[in-house]
Amino acid sequence: MTIQTPHRLQSWRLLGALLGLSCALGACNQTTEIVTASVPGNDYKLRHPIAVTEANQSIVVFVGHARGGLSGPQRVDIAGLAQSWVREGTGAIVADVPADPVYGRAAAASYREIRSILMARGVPSNAITERPYQAEYAGTLPTIKLSYPRIKAVAGPCGLWPEDLGPNIDDAGYNENRPYHNFGCATQRNLAAMVDNPADLEQPRPEAPAYTPRRNVAFEKYRKGITTTTVYPEVEQAKLSDTGK
Repeated sequence: MTIQTPHRLQSWRLLGALLGLSCALGACNQTTEIVTASVPGNDYKLRHPIAVTEANQSIVVFVGHARGGLSGPQRVDIAGLAQSWVREGTGAIVADVPADPVYGRAAAASYREIRSILMARGVPSNAITERPYQAEYAGTLPTIKLSYPRIKAVAGPCGLWPEDLGPNIDDAGYNENRPYHNFGCATQRNLAAMVDNPADLEQPRPEAPAYTPRRNVAFEKYRKGITTTTVYPEVEQAKLSDTGK
């Protein structure tokens, strides 16, 4: 029987502690690659981002050689353009007016009326610029084109297919179950086209003040112990059947 001295037992304990510490440090240095669905290559919002840029908004006004003025629908279109410019315009309204012996006089009269409508709708006179051009006729009427720059959200282009959708020896994304390149592009492009204010994509709008008269009515009902729910008596009149009562 071998009897270990206290010195030898202390040496074995020290050696065991060193081995345990080395194993723990080795485990800390081990790295493991974690693949998740949040990889940028799989996120359609990063692959097809919505960009806020500047683009032209324009309308055309057809000019007849003997009219010398605007029709009712044309006045409505120009008034709508002026309203849009006040809300979203970032530059002057440029009017491309045809200048030629046949349509020049009628175009000049139409432009004067266009200018007066724009100014009446809030567009300053120094924000309206006339730019004459020589019209080339090819069986169509000349036009006065009104355009101005505005902030616009854009995305795309869509329809890009750099890789096959089916199994392919060269397509590593198919084996890794990743979405195809064009995935989500149409959604991003439609969202960019539908958003009313592109600034909403970058930051929220400030809160509007509360409607004080309606709030006072609700508080008065609450103080009296009456339910604050709005009653709509016309709801019962719109019902076609009493089934379920």
